[in-house]
Amino acid sequence: MEYKNENKQVSNQKYDCLLFDLDDTIYPLTSGLSKEVTKNIQEYMLQKLCIEEAKVPELCVSLYKFYGTTLAGLRVCTLASSTFVYLRYKAPNLALSMFYSYVHGRLPYMMLKPDPVLRNLLLSLPIRKVIFTNADKTHAARVLSRLGLEDCFERIISFETLNSTDKGTVLVDQDASESERPTELFDIDDYCSRPNADLELPRTPVVCKPFEEAFEQVFKIANINPRKTIFFDDSIRNLETGKRLGLHTVWVGTSHRAEGVDYALESIHNIKEALPELWEVAGENSESISYSGKVSIETSVIA
Repeated sequence: MEYKNENKQVSNQKYDCLLFDLDDTIYPLTSGLSKEVTKNIQEYMLQKLCIEEAKVPELCVSLYKFYGTTLAGLRVCTLASSTFVYLRYKAPNLALSMFYSYVHGRLPYMMLKPDPVLRNLLLSLPIRKVIFTNADKTHAARVLSRLGLEDCFERIISFETLNSTDKGTVLVDQDASESERPTELFDIDDYCSRPNADLELPRTPVVCKPFEEAFEQVFKIANINPRKTIFFDDSIRNLETGKRLGLHTVWVGTSHRAEGVDYALESIHNIKEALPELWEVAGENSESISYSGKVSIETSVIA
């Protein structure tokens, strides 16, 4: 794949882009916001999908494990109390907007406080900075607003960027006919309990981390050369994928390095200690990069 570098200011430097995850990376896990997200997802599955309460926590873990996000798994996997039917058959009118409204719309964003230290660090770097999150665009905008980082990033690549919502995309196939509905039900519990069985997990149409397709789309959309880009994330799975595709990787939230990780930071605030060469570049280019007003949030799929 060929990449064009339109940022002439850093064209001859080792790094020309910093790619950041959002949740538990730009702000710490200790904020407690992610715990609230998990609680809302579980309540959604219990209240809106009528899944047995005892099954919800384990099901969330399984969907996240196999599909990257609970939403991606909900799009295709079998659910319901004791009979397990396809979600599209059980609840064919659940819109994505309803899911995000329930999960993110009810979050106590006041748990996040302005972060002037991170703001100054980001603005002191004359290098492109991009957010890459599995969350929706509204959530990303609210988080950055609470942190005071709205003008620190060139753009936000969110769920909507990688998954078309132009036609009111629904969580399930609203128009699926009886003939299209499965005759054999897929029990994800059975799949988990028999890892060596001849069972094929249904493939989700949702594009998201940690899958390579999501990263490749981001590279095209943001004109990113992975070999000149540093990727910050709190998920080791996401970092392993990024490393395979040529990204330089930073594991945020731990000081322990692992395979697929170039650097490990207890906090995003330690970025200058771990990567001082970025500030050497900043010294050569006295002007920092900031973005006027609102950060650009990509909202459509680019082929």
